[in-house]
Amino acid sequence: MPIVELKLPHHRYEIHVDSGLLSSLGPLVKSIVPHQRAAVIADAAVASTHGRAAVKSLQTAGYDVLDHALPFGEEKKNLSTIAELYSVLADARIERKSPVIALGGGVVGDAVGFTAATYLRGVPFVQCPTTLLAMVDASVGGKVGVNLPQGKNLVGSFHQPHLVVIDTDTLRTLPAREMRCGLAECVKHGVIRDRALFDWIDTNLDKIMSLDSAALVELVRWNVQIKATVVMADEKETGERAHLNFGHTFAHAIEATSGYGKLHHGEAVSLGMVAATKLAVDAKRCDISLLHRLIGLLKRIGLPVYSNELAATTTLMDAMKLDKKVASGRVRLVLPDKLGAVSIVSDTPDEKIVAAWEWIRQPAMFEPILMK
Repeated sequence: MPIVELKLPHHRYEIHVDSGLLSSLGPLVKSIVPHQRAAVIADAAVASTHGRAAVKSLQTAGYDVLDHALPFGEEKKNLSTIAELYSVLADARIERKSPVIALGGGVVGDAVGFTAATYLRGVPFVQCPTTLLAMVDASVGGKVGVNLPQGKNLVGSFHQPHLVVIDTDTLRTLPAREMRCGLAECVKHGVIRDRALFDWIDTNLDKIMSLDSAALVELVRWNVQIKATVVMADEKETGERAHLNFGHTFAHAIEATSGYGKLHHGEAVSLGMVAATKLAVDAKRCDISLLHRLIGLLKRIGLPVYSNELAATTTLMDAMKLDKKVASGRVRLVLPDKLGAVSIVSDTPDEKIVAAWEWIRQPAMFEPILMK
């Protein structure tokens, strides 16, 4: 079983990746956070498919289990949901040493993680992601939080999990659209850190999309290792960790202005990566061949590379300037230098960013690339 270890000065934890791991959830949690009581907070849809296996494993390990499901979605990742979860945990007498387990996608992990970070001033937190996006990104690194009407993830904290348990078999019940969205983050990791990963995804895409078990375990393990390495180098995003935001400053503006949930996160990230790479090409930071390869792979996956349904560019620019990464009124962008390396850029003129927005809303711009 592949295990990735994440070591920080104040905390360490293991990320277990394999098929069929839900049946081992109880013993794995018990070995790290032994207690009489545990809470499983799940997405309602995930609870119906995988909740029973998770709860049974925990009960067999000796836990008295609070099992609570919510109809999670990006629109539910807000302070009202957090208040509801506080009441659920308090009514069940969840204590300071009781593990709270998030079972579901990134929204569940973010919201339950923020609840765990703040309930009783912090309780043990276990991530059990069931979407590819959550497995390779949101479940690793300790970022938790919720949205405000003004923007995505504007309220949050760092609360590292005690354990991450990734059962790749849960991807077999994942809608194809969500699988594609998770692959957007995998492609991102290839662009920012590892050309070999980008090439491997390109070569093995058919196996990945057909849910080949060995390919899924390798895909998740490889991406988790990249994410863990970045987090260990820069836990609180003072420098290198910001590289993980490649495409995300554009993406968060798209999500905030189109209505959370209308365009899925991975789809917005796909558009954001294309916009950021086009900006880098225009600034002569990277060769246009990278843009061609990126667009080609994203299209093969089935992700959008342009959209004429985006909000007005002025609206998108205003949303960008509400992003957490804005400093002194300047938008901080992560731009590629080559496949496998990126830089943080804070001096991009607004007119250049506007030009990138305008480019990704015009299908005609992509025809010469897509015909290759």
